[in-house]
Amino acid sequence: MKKLMTMTRQFRDDENGAAMVEYSILIGIIATASILVIIGIGLWVSDSFTTLCDNLQGVAGVTDCAPAAAGG
Repeated sequence: MKKLMTMTRQFRDDENGAAMVEYSILIGIIATASILVIIGIGLWVSDSFTTLCDNLQGVAGVTDCAPAAAGG
Protein backbone atom coordinates (compact mmCIF):
# COMPACT_ATOMS: atom_id res chain seq x y z
CA MET A 1 0.00 0.00 0.00
CA LYS A 2 2.88 2.31 0.83
CA LYS A 3 4.38 1.71 -2.61
CA LEU A 4 1.08 2.64 -4.26
CA MET A 5 0.91 5.88 -2.28
CA THR A 6 4.51 6.70 -3.23
CA MET A 7 3.80 6.06 -6.91
CA THR A 8 0.66 8.22 -6.69
CA ARG A 9 2.62 11.10 -5.18
CA GLN A 10 5.34 10.80 -7.80
CA PHE A 11 2.77 10.78 -10.58
CA ARG A 12 1.03 13.82 -9.10
CA ASP A 13 4.30 15.77 -8.69
CA ASP A 14 5.74 14.84 -12.09
CA GLU A 15 5.26 17.80 -14.43
CA ASN A 16 6.94 16.32 -17.51
CA GLY A 17 3.64 15.04 -18.89
CA ALA A 18 1.93 18.39 -18.39
CA ALA A 19 4.78 20.22 -20.12
CA MET A 20 4.62 17.79 -23.03
CA VAL A 21 0.89 18.42 -23.43
CA GLU A 22 1.44 22.19 -23.32
CA TYR A 23 4.16 21.99 -25.97
CA SER A 24 1.96 19.78 -28.14
CA ILE A 25 -0.87 22.30 -27.97
CA LEU A 26 1.56 25.13 -28.77
CA ILE A 27 2.93 23.25 -31.78
CA GLY A 28 -0.63 22.63 -33.01
CA ILE A 29 -1.49 26.33 -32.73
CA ILE A 30 1.68 27.37 -34.55
CA ALA A 31 1.11 24.80 -37.31
CA THR A 32 -2.49 25.94 -37.81
CA ALA A 33 -1.48 29.60 -37.94
CA SER A 34 1.30 28.82 -40.43
CA ILE A 35 -1.06 26.91 -42.72
CA LEU A 36 -3.62 29.73 -42.63
CA VAL A 37 -0.94 32.32 -43.47
CA ILE A 38 0.33 30.22 -46.39
CA ILE A 39 -3.21 29.78 -47.73
CA GLY A 40 -3.85 33.50 -47.37
CA ILE A 41 -0.67 34.41 -49.25
CA GLY A 42 -1.55 31.89 -51.98
CA LEU A 43 -5.00 33.41 -52.43
CA TRP A 44 -3.54 36.91 -52.54
CA VAL A 45 -0.97 35.93 -55.20
CA SER A 46 -3.62 34.12 -57.25
CA ASP A 47 -5.90 37.15 -57.12
CA SER A 48 -3.01 39.44 -58.13
CA PHE A 49 -2.23 37.33 -61.19
CA THR A 50 -5.91 37.15 -62.13
CA THR A 51 -6.17 40.94 -61.92
CA LEU A 52 -2.98 41.31 -64.00
CA CYS A 53 -4.35 38.92 -66.64
CA ASP A 54 -7.65 40.79 -66.78
CA ASN A 55 -5.82 44.09 -67.22
CA LEU A 56 -3.63 42.64 -69.98
CA GLN A 57 -6.67 41.32 -71.80
CA GLY A 58 -8.29 44.74 -71.69
CA VAL A 59 -5.26 46.84 -72.69
CA ALA A 60 -2.90 44.73 -74.75
CA GLY A 61 -5.43 42.47 -76.40
CA VAL A 62 -4.09 39.32 -74.78
CA THR A 63 -6.57 36.54 -75.41
CA ASP A 64 -5.09 33.85 -73.18
CA CYS A 65 -3.07 34.22 -69.99
CA ALA A 66 -2.00 30.58 -69.93
CA PRO A 67 1.77 30.05 -69.71
CA ALA A 68 3.63 29.52 -72.95
CA ALA A 69 4.69 25.98 -73.84
CA ALA A 70 8.23 25.15 -72.75
CA GLY A 71 10.80 23.95 -75.21
CA GLY A 72 10.72 24.64 -78.81
